[in-house]
This record gives sequence, structure tokens and C-alpha cells, in this order.
Amino acid sequence: MLTDQMKAKHPRIFRSRARTRLLPYLFMGPAMLYIAIFVMIPLGRGIQLSFTDTKLINPQGGDPIGVQNYAELLTSERFWNSFVVTVSYSAAIVIFSLVLGTLSAVLINRSFRGRALTRAVLTLPYATPNVAVALIFLWMYNQSSGIFNESLSVLGIGEVGWLGDPDYGLFSVIVATLWKVTPFVMLVVVAALQSVPEELYEASRVDGADVLSTFRAIVLPHLMPTIRVVALLMTIWSIRRFEIIYLLTGGGPVETTNVLVINIYQQAFQSQKLGMAAAIGVLGLLLSLAVTAVFFVLDRRASLAESQ
Repeated sequence: MLTDQMKAKHPRIFRSRARTRLLPYLFMGPAMLYIAIFVMIPLGRGIQLSFTDTKLINPQGGDPIGVQNYAELLTSERFWNSFVVTVSYSAAIVIFSLVLGTLSAVLINRSFRGRALTRAVLTLPYATPNVAVALIFLWMYNQSSGIFNESLSVLGIGEVGWLGDPDYGLFSVIVATLWKVTPFVMLVVVAALQSVPEELYEASRVDGADVLSTFRAIVLPHLMPTIRVVALLMTIWSIRRFEIIYLLTGGGPVETTNVLVINIYQQAFQSQKLGMAAAIGVLGLLLSLAVTAVFFVLDRRASLAESQ
């Protein structure tokens, strides 16, 4: 009753408060609508397809078959090979990109002549389209005239089938991917380095600490929250990376680079099994969610340990 009387006496105040409460929802509305239309609805459709035997030639007509696609996948040697290749590829990309990107960031964060130009040149690979990256490395990996084999010939070493030899296929794809993604890690870490207080550097110099001790005791603790987030992003992006791998090897040789995303493409557009492809996609989504859950658990523990 009292509230109704106050609203009658001060209607403008209450209308202003109501608009203030609604304002966040108005700003979130377009983003939530985009996510609902272009993410949640396709995701729901994909999960639905995974429980059917839908074919590419008749995408609207598939019969429900329960968990048959999942049962077939979990007993398929080809699927488990793709899973292992995906995990191996993602682990290599995350580890080496973080190490190389962090080292590069620390080096270019120092003051030296030509630093701006050096940063620009090191950033170029990240700005290069994936198709262009693949074409560049196809040329460099060429067995008869590529720069890598030409260099090996100068050293007296025989030619290597970088993309055609099962022993080198995954390694070659990892190298090309690292060239593309490491600059992103470098840029993020450089930004994080700017937040380290200069007073801490001065204190370490006064104490007589060397460069390695300063990095371990001062710089690395400040970088760890950023590195953890970048590691999560790089893992998820590696699980779903398609263009570079497909253009370089197409999943070969002998399926040594046949990651889950390429397996999805093969099932959907070569074998025309949309239901099976959707099931692989759902399992890949579960893998990404598992990685994210592990990240949040580890991040929570790390935050508690740092606060103590």
C-alpha cells in the first residue's frame, strides 16, 4: 500500500529505476538473440541429427535409431585414431605456442631499436588467412623444390616427404599451425607484461636478482592468469581447426592427421552420413566441455593457492 502511494507521488523516479533495471537486458538482448539463432538452434539440430540415420541426399528424412551412431563410433578404430590424433595435435599446439609465444613476448617487450617494426613483422603470420598459410607451406614442403628439402640437400641430407610420409605428416601440420597461431599468444602476453608494475622490477634489481630469477619470481606469477586463459582458447581452437590441416594433408597420409573435424567432413560429404557426422561433432563438443571444466577447476585451485 505504501509503495503504491510512493509510486503515485514520485512516478518519474520509479520509471527511471525500472528503465535502469531493464537496461542491461536491452544491451544483452541482441547478443542473446544471435546466440539463440546461430548457435543454440543449430546445436540442438545437430544433437537431434546424431540420433538418426540421416543422409546427405535426404537431409530432412532420417529415421530415429537411438544411440546406434554413438555405439558404432565408440567401437570404431578410425574414430579412436581421430581422437588420439586430435588430442596429440592440440597438446602440441598448446604447449609449443605458449612456450614460443611467451618467450617472444618477453624478448620484444624489451626496449631496442626497431622494436615496433619487429613486432609488426612477428604479427604478420596471425594476420595471414589460413588458405594462404596452407599454400605457403605446401610450397615450402614440396618434396622436389621446397625450401626445406633444398636446405637439407645443401647439408647433404636426403629428401624428406614432409606431407606424404606418415612419420612426418603430423609434425609438418603442427609446424605450419604454430607459425600461424604463435603470434596471437605473443600479442596477448605482451599486453599482460604491460601490467607488471615497474616498482617490482626496480626492487628485483636492488636485490641483485638476475634475469631468470626476476622472470620466475615476478613476471611469471603475473602472467599465469593470462596464460591459463590463452591455453584454454588455444585448446578449443585446436580441437576445431580444419582449414590448414585439410589443405595440407586432407587427413593423410594413412590418416595420421585425420583429426575429428576432418572425420566429420569425410562422414558428412564423402560418406554422406549426416547422422554419423553429427554424432562425431557431439563427441567433439563433449571433449571441449571436458577441457573447459578441467580448466575452471585448475584455475579455481590456482586462484585459491595464490590468495593464500
